[in-house]
Amino acid sequence: FQLISCFIVKLLSVEMHGFHNKPILIDGKGHLVGRLAAVVAKNLLLGNRVTVLRCEELNISGKFYRNKLKYLSYLRKRCNVNPARGPFHFRAPSKIFFKAVRGMLPHKTKRGKDAIQRFRAYEGVPPKYHEKHYVVVPGAMRRVCLKPGRKYCTVGNLSSEVGWKYQHVVKVLEQKRKAKLTVVKRDKKKFHKMTKTSKSMADEAATKA
Repeated sequence: FQLISCFIVKLLSVEMHGFHNKPILIDGKGHLVGRLAAVVAKNLLLGNRVTVLRCEELNISGKFYRNKLKYLSYLRKRCNVNPARGPFHFRAPSKIFFKAVRGMLPHKTKRGKDAIQRFRAYEGVPPKYHEKHYVVVPGAMRRVCLKPGRKYCTVGNLSSEVGWKYQHVVKVLEQKRKAKLTVVKRDKKKFHKMTKTSKSMADEAATKA
């Protein structure tokens, strides 16, 4: 799959099936969980470092109510002898996506364990990634995979219904980040305009001299 930059809307020359020295930052918003997990798992096995941001905005196909019933049924599955043995059920969106990726890896082998060490998933966008460029995976996006009008739900809403307590916190932090990013973009635009004006004035003065 080719990657599309979230800041500059154009196809990049980087492809998902190669090896990259730098970590691949993926904006999870609008992607289907299973489709994206398959692409991420393949890249981890190839030796790439992959980080997925905004996991609360990932999508699952199907009605919200049906997905909630399926997840509640999944939460009831446990060891009758000693529930402390597992299986352990995650509620946070990043952990839900982590488990989806882990299920596509041979995580009990050395190769699979090394692959998992190269993977990171976050709710929202941590401060160290605020000024980084993210990419998306077109082949895993809901708008591409699902027919128009098909029902879907977000992982964040599902998580908040089954025990995740930080949806509001992440939403507030995202609003602050977007407001700050708007100011930064405006200042950059103003700076570039001033630089261009001063350069043109200097060129005019040089031609007159």
